[in-house]
Amino acid sequence: MTFRPLRSLFVFSAFAVALLPVFANGQTEIPDAEKLVAERLAMQFANGIAAVAEDRIITVDDVRREIAPLLPQVQRESRNEREFHEKINALQENIVQDLIDRVLIVKEFYKDEKRSVPKSFVENQIAEIIATQFDGDRSKYLAYLRSRGISQKEYRKEVEEDMIYGYMRQQQRKSASMISPVKIQTFYDENKERFHQEDQVKLRLIQFTRSEGDTDESLRQKAEDVLGQLKGGSTFIDLARLYSQDARRTRGGDWGWQRRSDLRKEFVDVLFELGAGQTTAPILMPEGAFLLHVEERKHAGILPIDEVRDQIERILVQQYARQAQERWLERLRRNGYVKHY
Repeated sequence: MTFRPLRSLFVFSAFAVALLPVFANGQTEIPDAEKLVAERLAMQFANGIAAVAEDRIITVDDVRREIAPLLPQVQRESRNEREFHEKINALQENIVQDLIDRVLIVKEFYKDEKRSVPKSFVENQIAEIIATQFDGDRSKYLAYLRSRGISQKEYRKEVEEDMIYGYMRQQQRKSASMISPVKIQTFYDENKERFHQEDQVKLRLIQFTRSEGDTDESLRQKAEDVLGQLKGGSTFIDLARLYSQDARRTRGGDWGWQRRSDLRKEFVDVLFELGAGQTTAPILMPEGAFLLHVEERKHAGILPIDEVRDQIERILVQQYARQAQERWLERLRRNGYVKHY
């Protein structure tokens, strides 16, 4: 039986009907790229075997099934045919290594004789796969197994191993999830430029769209009337819901946080002179008149560590998790039997 990761449990023929798009630079697409990749694999691995990990054979078909759903993306990201082939070569190597690593990880799980996956978990997972990938049609699911030449028992084993793989990788990530305050402070001190922010305002606006017959003076008067209501005690949010003709009217004219670089110059020149709670005079534009309101304000500068602590922790968790998993995989590779063809 060949090892199959869960992320590619799709009917392979489904990919054969899709034509690949043109390259990123507009060059003509490769006709039948799946066939081309299959031929390349067959030439490289004449005996149909890409690698052996422990007692498991990684076949050319295993690799081909993994590459197939990724081909459209590879071609979209390739500027020409040469780059396409380079990316396919790198992808092929990564897939073979990934398949090998999965075998080694499953072996690591079973080193502890007390470990097992409850049969009900596997059955529930298979039921979910049938529902989501085969439209709940068991006959399609069985046809898929026949197309691969495997039994239901063998498939259950694959699903179980996929669950083990996910569990073991998750356990490794957890081991890197505790980040000390000292590490966070050190990262902040060494990377302060990453936490520089532009001037920002939390913007609300009211737009008076210019209609046929509207003059600058008539638009200005509409805006001044609303400003009068604002000074009389009405809230900008309520007035925006009543009078604004823009897409955010129902949200009280809320456009969220905006940087200087996000806005047109005519708005920036007046908006960033205001403080929190202030509103501009009417701004006349070809498309209409605008009232801009600064709900909150953030000034340019380096964000204090308390505002970016959670962000830094997420960065470090990901960084340490990658390092820890790579060390773990290197150990498994050293201690396991692997042969590349």
